Amino acid sequence: MKEVPIIVLDFGSQYTQLIARKLREEGVYCEIVPYSEKIEDIKKRDPKGIILSGGPASVYAKDSYHPDSKIFELGLPILGICYGMQLISQYFGGSVIAADHHEYGKAELNFQSDHKIFKETPSGQIVWMSHGDRVEVLPEGFEKIGFSGNSPYAAIADEKRAIYAFQFHPEVYHSEYGTKLLKNFAKYICGCESTWNMGSFAKEKIEAIQKQVGDSKVLCAVSGGVDSSVVAALLNEAIGDKLVPVFVDNGLLRANEREQVEAMFKAKLGVNLITVDASEIFLSKLKGVTDPERKRKIIGETFIEVFDAEAKKHDGIKFLAQGTLYTDVIESVSVKGPSKTIKSHHNVGGLPDWMTFELVEPLNEIFKDEVRKLGLELGLPKHMINRHPFPGPGLAIRIMGEVTKEDLEVLRKADVIMLEELHATGYYEKTWQAFTVLLNVKSVGVMGDNRTYDNTACVRIVEATDGMTATFAHIPHDILENISRRIINEVDGINRVVYDISSKPPATIEWE
Repeated sequence: MKEVPIIVLDFGSQYTQLIARKLREEGVYCEIVPYSEKIEDIKKRDPKGIILSGGPASVYAKDSYHPDSKIFELGLPILGICYGMQLISQYFGGSVIAADHHEYGKAELNFQSDHKIFKETPSGQIVWMSHGDRVEVLPEGFEKIGFSGNSPYAAIADEKRAIYAFQFHPEVYHSEYGTKLLKNFAKYICGCESTWNMGSFAKEKIEAIQKQVGDSKVLCAVSGGVDSSVVAALLNEAIGDKLVPVFVDNGLLRANEREQVEAMFKAKLGVNLITVDASEIFLSKLKGVTDPERKRKIIGETFIEVFDAEAKKHDGIKFLAQGTLYTDVIESVSVKGPSKTIKSHHNVGGLPDWMTFELVEPLNEIFKDEVRKLGLELGLPKHMINRHPFPGPGLAIRIMGEVTKEDLEVLRKADVIMLEELHATGYYEKTWQAFTVLLNVKSVGVMGDNRTYDNTACVRIVEATDGMTATFAHIPHDILENISRRIINEVDGINRVVYDISSKPPATIEWE
């Protein structure tokens, strides 16, 4: 195992991945491992510090999660966050109880002493609380170093053992100096240096791909999106003509997407792209299917079948490359700890037993914003890197209910109009993701003095950094009005347009 400066033990918090992303942004490489990680494996990574994440359980509950207690005997600096703080307090002899008042949302963190963990941050800073338990009695050797209105022990420390703990979540956006606090722990307490970046990551991954692949060929699944384009560029650097890039037209693409992808790969990457038209296969398998998870499963399985058939046309292919991201893995399966499964992703979870090749997934430990930086590092053009994310299942999960050719055409036309308006006003570049959903909910309308009973389209535009959380974009009303007017006037079958103003969480970005 390679050296990892900071290890994050995952106890199931929805924010765990943000800890890793914040530290990586500061140039400190870290990895997330399950709370149950064996002490031997932790030692092999030779960390300089350990962070215990938050989690949904109570430390005093029968089914609570506990790490190997030997982590406290390693002599390493430790930072506990929320549940992690309560674990530390319990282990060292303090007491944790259910709070009289649950504390969720913004709070003011105050402190009086100049501790290293608070270096260059002010007292009175806003932090984000999310807890129902609290530390009642401090363990011996610990002192209170920070407090809030409802949390007398908002931050505690045992300076001698270099163990710190926060009741709040420094990793979330709402904690205004949270990133700085995490950096202070890594830099001033653990002694980490800011040496990790996308340049070093690219070099490391190219070497890893060459070692994994050897003289074999790699079939690369290409969609034209940022993730698969970066994977293709990375593989092109690593193995050259041993790369076999395949683009599957599944019939679920946006308008003119196939032509755009083919032109982009030929002109910008100089890669000979193989296009497979499998639209009829996909649509026939989706006929009559309405359940979102079933749609995703069918599309994922069909992708694998199509790629396997294409692989058999080429000698020496032993690997399949995919643009799986860390967020895909997190939302699909609990590979890092007790975090809850949100939804399955078509390219996550390994290959079926009958497959004859292995996976190459060079992006499955990095976030979307890191992928964009990696793409620029590899020389990809900005307009390719800045394309909005497009889901692997395509428009199938943007049509509520059964997917039909007719509904796909209606949705494509509406989506084109929405994107045209965003590009024309500059809001495409200002937002993370924008798309249209066909709700398959009919309502009464009036057009040309005639009664209509047609479909409803929903416009979804969000702002985000990594896709783990998102807020709806505050698009000016005149732009939304133009989008609505044009869709209703120019797309037969739609007589009503609504705007989705929900954030993630509690909603997801995509509707299915």
